Amino acid sequence: MTRKQLIQQIKKKKSYLCVGLDTDISKIPQHLLKYKNPILEFNKQIIDATHDICVAYKPNIAFYEMYGAKGWETLEKTVNHIPETIFKIADAKRGDIGNTSNMYAKAFLENMNFDSITIAPYMGEDSIKPFLEIKNKWVIILGLTSNKGAQDFQFLKTNKKPLFQNVIEKCMQYGTSENTMFVIGATKEEYFEDIRKFCPDHFFLVPGVGAQGGDLQKLSKFGMNKDCGLLVNATRSIIYASNGKDFAEKAREEAIRMQKEMSILLKNNK
Repeated sequence: MTRKQLIQQIKKKKSYLCVGLDTDISKIPQHLLKYKNPILEFNKQIIDATHDICVAYKPNIAFYEMYGAKGWETLEKTVNHIPETIFKIADAKRGDIGNTSNMYAKAFLENMNFDSITIAPYMGEDSIKPFLEIKNKWVIILGLTSNKGAQDFQFLKTNKKPLFQNVIEKCMQYGTSENTMFVIGATKEEYFEDIRKFCPDHFFLVPGVGAQGGDLQKLSKFGMNKDCGLLVNATRSIIYASNGKDFAEKAREEAIRMQKEMSILLKNNK
């Protein structure tokens, strides 16, 4: 998917919502356990209930690869169930180099037809470039994350700047705003304004809204650019809005609630 196509979807749906598909079999409604593949059935019903509201889906790969071959099959069938017009993110956080990165790129961006993949940038340019060689695909690089451990390294000063800023600025040189995004955690909303000063054009994938407590209004106010420039991810607050037979209906209601708020924020951004 190109940047232009992604922006068109945001404008059409008046939404920059990304739904996380981190499906845990211990948390899905009990009535789904009668299905041959309960996780796939859950995912399909969530997608059917929300695909006209969100612009992206983000399966966390760990929730599938833990099941081995069956998990990979479930992931592939989940991706195939997502409409082509919706941006698909492989939340894999890969971070190897050379031939290994090349194989990861082929696996997720070619064979499984994801539009993008999340990358840990610690090993530098040769851990990222192989993914950028595939046309109309995206690399989403970890920039500033929401977790407690982010304080361990991401705020260390190098060149009188926090390490996360050095990482983002360096990675901006590898690709362009047409094929590179950055992960900026929603609970770091106080940093969005400063990050936009040195990274004005790129899209940000923003996890942490909903169950993790990120403030949609604040991060949107300071994080948006002229093209919106945000994909805000919500997972548990949507997919686990109910654990009953109405789970898909309640997921849709929560997605609509967020979309309505996003619609107002987009209008105010003009």
